[in-house]
Amino acid sequence: MKEMKHELLNENVFNMIGKDWLLITAEKDGKVNTMTASWGGIGILWNKKVAYIFIRPQRYTKEFIDAADKLSLSVLPNSYRKELTYLGRVSGRDEDKIAKANLNLRKYEGVPYFEEARLTLIGKKLYAQSLEEASFIEKGIIESCYPEKDYHTMYVVEIETILEAE
Repeated sequence: MKEMKHELLNENVFNMIGKDWLLITAEKDGKVNTMTASWGGIGILWNKKVAYIFIRPQRYTKEFIDAADKLSLSVLPNSYRKELTYLGRVSGRDEDKIAKANLNLRKYEGVPYFEEARLTLIGKKLYAQSLEEASFIEKGIIESCYPEKDYHTMYVVEIETILEAE
């Protein structure tokens, strides 16, 4: 992987997040966990280049995100669709899903990411807030996306480094 200047990122973020999916990865107490995500965004907030990620309260990865100052968002090539599906379906509480997915962890300045990624964003957490039912203007979203009332926590992450496959 090599570093890329933020200004050179030329990705369709709608495809990158919604179609290609992300692996959100963090470390806690020497252990790494990851999850697949297809919701989120990239933009500018507080004069910083940021990513927005959303994690449900029951996800094991949330414990790792909450404990870590930094995390990675990795985009794998489409040939890893089977592994991405598996990593989104199975909990790291139950098994070593990273090992079972046959992915190789690497670290960039102490932050875990995947060697197989075509693109990785290394970010520092800036803000976290749980979504609240009362704040939804479009109430149909609650019925369609939150029938269990398990509202996501939104994290705003400053994108410090972008790595791209060589």
